[in-house]
Amino acid sequence: MSKMADVDVVIVGAGAAGIAAGRRLAGSGLTFAILEARDRSGGRAQTEAHAGLPLDMGCGWLHSADRNPLVALAEEAGFAIDRSTPPWQKQADARGFSAEDQRAYRAAQAQFFEHVEAAARQPHDRAASDLIDPHGRWTPLIEAMSTYVNGTETDRLSVRDFAAYEDTEVNYRVPEGYGALIVRLSAGLPIRHSWVVRLIDHGARLLRMETSAGVVQAQAVIVTVPTTTIASGSLRFRPALPDRVEAAACLPLGLADKLFLTLDGAKEFPEDSRLYGATDSSATANYHVRPFGRPVIEAYFGGQFARELEIGGLPAFADFAISQIVSALGSSMRARLRPLACSSWARDPFALGSYSHALPGHADARGVLGGAIGNRLFFAGEAVSPHFFSTAHGAWQTGEAAAEAVMNALVTPC
Repeated sequence: MSKMADVDVVIVGAGAAGIAAGRRLAGSGLTFAILEARDRSGGRAQTEAHAGLPLDMGCGWLHSADRNPLVALAEEAGFAIDRSTPPWQKQADARGFSAEDQRAYRAAQAQFFEHVEAAARQPHDRAASDLIDPHGRWTPLIEAMSTYVNGTETDRLSVRDFAAYEDTEVNYRVPEGYGALIVRLSAGLPIRHSWVVRLIDHGARLLRMETSAGVVQAQAVIVTVPTTTIASGSLRFRPALPDRVEAAACLPLGLADKLFLTLDGAKEFPEDSRLYGATDSSATANYHVRPFGRPVIEAYFGGQFARELEIGGLPAFADFAISQIVSALGSSMRARLRPLACSSWARDPFALGSYSHALPGHADARGVLGGAIGNRLFFAGEAVSPHFFSTAHGAWQTGEAAAEAVMNALVTPC
């Protein structure tokens, strides 16, 4: 681990926001370095190879693809784009969940979204759980949906923040892996891995960072770490920034985990199809069968239920999922399924979760966290995106915007 000379700009974090900021600064004439606590780049975008398959353990969908800048960047980098209809926009397997019941559920979900939009226009924020009949037939499944989409149950979800998310309902995928794409886009950037930034002192003319590898000084800093890092005090500021710490605490990371199972005799099932687990419990998984036509089932878990399963690791996720699939499709399925890999984002020390949501009454926290301080200290990441939070492209856009602000502050026009 080598020491580093002082630079004009330090970017803290080599996830999507940090990489975007670095690419924008490249060629600006400013010297910069990206300090990443992990031994890899990508942050919560991570593609791992298992059984010869590239599996996205973190973000996997190019959401709002018609407005997502990473689509064009992927194509420029030579990545294929899968534009097929995502499974949640198609009818699911009817075994255990009839077509009639699916229509009834979709209607209940649509009504919930309408209530959210109406409530978001009211003077005061509230929890999304206020808008759901606690005894409704489809309430458990709507709660489960919230844990997949938001990483949290509706009682911890701000209605205004939820309504602020902009979804164009155009969704693509990257067969080689979204995480692999983000890492490819970092090529050539001055990234220092395993450099943990513990303190940013912004009280003097030069900002001073205390890291696990020594002290670095810079004229400006772009902070792209997850909200959990700021709220927990793992990254501290001097002078203290209580308003930013409070805002970060009001934007906790929800949890969305994935489990991958290999599926023998997979061609029996349609490509990119979907199977629901339980429809009467929020403690359930959702199953994407044969993504990209592969002999795999990709299972989604979220919220408190995922946190509980993380304690038991891969065996706990696999035991639950296999039992649910066997219950839906028959006992012969047990011998056809084998656990391959799972994520555990709440147990990742540099994330402690998947993506941010605003607590009820704190929909304004994203704006508070994202504001610059003295034109020298800037914040980026999915949590400060006003309309594309919880996504890699939201993080990417905020990283580019922070880099633009730094250039405007530091680069004097000729």
